Amino acid sequence: MNKVKKKMTAALTAFAVLGGMGAGVAAGANLQAIKAFLNPGIKFKVDGQPVQLKNSSGAVVAPITYNNTTYLPVRAISDLLGVTVNFDAASSTISLGEQLEGVSIAAGFDSNYHTKDPDKTVYLDKDYKDVHFDNGSGTRGSSFMLYPDKKYQKLYIQVAAIGGDIKDFTIQDSDTDTVLKKQTITAEQGLVTVEANIAGVSKIYVTGQVEDGTTVFIPLTTSYYK
Repeated sequence: MNKVKKKMTAALTAFAVLGGMGAGVAAGANLQAIKAFLNPGIKFKVDGQPVQLKNSSGAVVAPITYNNTTYLPVRAISDLLGVTVNFDAASSTISLGEQLEGVSIAAGFDSNYHTKDPDKTVYLDKDYKDVHFDNGSGTRGSSFMLYPDKKYQKLYIQVAAIGGDIKDFTIQDSDTDTVLKKQTITAEQGLVTVEANIAGVSKIYVTGQVEDGTTVFIPLTTSYYK
């Protein structure tokens, strides 16, 4: 993220977040009535390009001016800057960027090669308990879907190629077909951690090209969102 984006991110305030985070936030917040003004006359640019502030439904929203200070809707700004925003109702806390604790991709994971079979979950003498283990035959694409639902900033996937290489291992935004990360993973590398920025991404397509005799090993318990 460049300096301009860092400065804008630092300027985000919780005051104007209510409209972008959903009705549940307003219902549980300690609100104080004020007299403020919508200020649709303010224009915005990101990296020199004109942009509009929009809420999660795609409707255009305006900043609020109060006591000579302009407040920006957090959801709209975070989407423009590629910064994930989450609201924890229990603690009334808004979080921007990576979460402190990783969330395993194992929850809700579904693929034809998803297994907890102890004969397949062990790699280099460590049992990962829950893995994507594609040992199919023939030259093929090995793939699966993930559904972060715009909740996370980063994705960390651990992957090992056994018996051959994984060519063009790709993490892709399924909605826009944007490639978020692509690399080749060789058998000699062992267990590799692949990192991708997934801010604002709802659905992810993960795929790689493998030849006959190659197994794709992805431990789900140590692959996670942040």
